[in-house]
Amino acid sequence: MHVDQNAQTPPADEIAFDDFLKVDIRIGTVVKAEPFPKARKPSLILHIDFGPAVGVRKTSAQIATLYTPEDLIGRQLAGVVNFPPRQIGPMKSEVLTLGFADAEGRITLFSPDHKVPDGARLL
Repeated sequence: MHVDQNAQTPPADEIAFDDFLKVDIRIGTVVKAEPFPKARKPSLILHIDFGPAVGVRKTSAQIATLYTPEDLIGRQLAGVVNFPPRQIGPMKSEVLTLGFADAEGRITLFSPDHKVPDGARLL
């Protein structure tokens, strides 16, 4: 997960709405979380259930400074499910979790305020 930590950065160039629709952002529930000690930055490996159409996807997230694996089990969060898999050290990341950096650069996960069905797509 790469995040621009400067809240003062101007907006990116405009894109067409059809380009935005190509990014498949869905909600999933964390079913398994474990430390990722081989990562360069404090990270966790997450297994996220995005519902029957997408299934369970695995990812590495640089969130271990704010979250423990126990904090995340059962929690819903947002992720991009249509990027190609990416090799992160010894593991293959299958989804990009979404989050924002706080003033110290720690990543806060993006998640819905209320429970929604796993696999629900951002509209």
